[in-house]
Amino acid sequence: MEDAVSDHDALEIAAGTLQGLLKGAEGALPPALLDALQGEGVGHPLHPVLVHLPLGGWVVVAALDHLPAPEPGAYDRAADAALLLSTLGAVGTIGTGWLDWANTRGEARRTGLIHGALNEVAFFLNVGSLLARRRGRRGLGRLLSGVGLGLAVAGGFLGGELVYRHGLGVGRTLAHRQG
Repeated sequence: MEDAVSDHDALEIAAGTLQGLLKGAEGALPPALLDALQGEGVGHPLHPVLVHLPLGGWVVVAALDHLPAPEPGAYDRAADAALLLSTLGAVGTIGTGWLDWANTRGEARRTGLIHGALNEVAFFLNVGSLLARRRGRRGLGRLLSGVGLGLAVAGGFLGGELVYRHGLGVGRTLAHRQG
């Protein structure tokens, strides 16, 4: 049964185009680096491990932004530090995610494109939040990071679909050891 979210011809065209670009970029990487980014050294994809830093950090930011504080701004520095760390951590998560996605097909490829797009937008909203906060626009920064967290959660739901419904990354280690 096709997924109503990802069952669109335009997604298939976009996914095919982007995969072609990624395949070209993969060819420019040294094989040892590509293996490391794909988790060969640890026996499973790195993306599911790395995702905890940005997602967990963005949840911490939301908590610090909205917890009652003993005085106004008491948690601002901690929220800003968590936002910076988690957003920087998203860079590796994004890169390894696109590498994992580069070999998908069909519905998983289309769902993965939406998953990646939602998380890319979440990343850029959090970059915008960092900039807004540094310019003294905390309210805008809180709004941007809050919307970014919501999109990251929606993207995470689709990431779960990729693993549990489409089996992306499942059994990869066993197949790799047998092959």
